[in-house]
Amino acid sequence: MTQILSPFAANVIGMIGSAMMVYAYAYSNVVKTMNFLFFNLLNFIGSLFLIASLTVHFNVASMAMEIVWAIVAVFGLIKVLRGEKA
Repeated sequence: MTQILSPFAANVIGMIGSAMMVYAYAYSNVVKTMNFLFFNLLNFIGSLFLIASLTVHFNVASMAMEIVWAIVAVFGLIKVLRGEKA
């Protein structure tokens, strides 16, 4: 089976995903009024980037965590898009 991403591309994508998730966490700790759409989108996209990276540099514990993180972000996005309050 051939890999879609090169190891270098997987590292770059993984670093971008990590940066997005760290930014989301920092954002949630410094803003007075949180934009939950922005927060959950950053977490969801960041986790997808890390999942893509993990297809090349596989680690079962990290993959499980990123899948759960993406699912939680999807629930947050659904809540926001339905207009529900946090």
